Amino acid sequence: MAVNRASIAKELLPGLNAVFGLEYGQVDDEHKALYDVENSDRAFEEEVLFTGFGTAPVKSEGAAVTYDDAQESYTARYTAETVALAFAITEEAMEDNLYDTFAKLRARGLARAMANTKEVKAANLFTNGFSDTIGDGVAFFSAAHPTISDGNQSNLESAGALAIATLETAITNVQKTKDDRGILIGASAVSLHIPVDSWNTADTILNTPGKPGGANNDINATRHMGMIPNGFYVNRRFTGTDDWFVKTDVPNGTKMFTRTPLQTKMEPDFDTGNLRFKARERYSFGVSDWRGWRGNAGS
Repeated sequence: MAVNRASIAKELLPGLNAVFGLEYGQVDDEHKALYDVENSDRAFEEEVLFTGFGTAPVKSEGAAVTYDDAQESYTARYTAETVALAFAITEEAMEDNLYDTFAKLRARGLARAMANTKEVKAANLFTNGFSDTIGDGVAFFSAAHPTISDGNQSNLESAGALAIATLETAITNVQKTKDDRGILIGASAVSLHIPVDSWNTADTILNTPGKPGGANNDINATRHMGMIPNGFYVNRRFTGTDDWFVKTDVPNGTKMFTRTPLQTKMEPDFDTGNLRFKARERYSFGVSDWRGWRGNAGS
């Protein structure tokens, strides 16, 4: 239904000083700290885990060499979704708007709505990451990721609020990460990602020279050794108020594929004279290698 003059009556009368409600600040691009962004030219993208080889055994003199079989494991699929929103304005409402604000403000509101959808979708992969399954058939953050020959592996921290001790445990566990054949991969923590509720705690842990809560003048080893080199990021769309996540340097972790960048269109309707405004884009969020992250559901 098109917006008509009755719905914008104040904008048609002299004496209006301001139209407010669409001038708020925006919280956009938080997803860029969570995802590697790539372009896509197809309806879906697939990424396959290649397991590599196991540890080489000792070969006895004169014995036959041992053969191994590197193979494919699970597949992560990224299916592009279409996100779109539109509004229409009657010809008369455009003609009689005294302040020339209607189209400009509504178009800004349209862009704001589209951006918010993207950020919420990006955060949802983490908010729901303790229950929603990924390509290997278990939750993104799970203690039971199946492997080819090393049993179940974990990127799930024991539930506990963000603190110096729990973060140190996560950093240690990152460095113990193995591939599907049980070989250490040399992973390190890169950054800490938190809901807005934990900003004070994160800053205290990462930027206090002394160990937070310590009484023996111990140094803060996490800060001293630069164990979280990229610091922390606040994501205001994380709905778990005490969830927290550690990003690692393992490649091909979480990705966003952009199928069609944001496009805006405006066109008149011949029969009614209404002006129609539309915004549309296509993208997908997902996870390929769960080793790119460790998650904690908090206390």
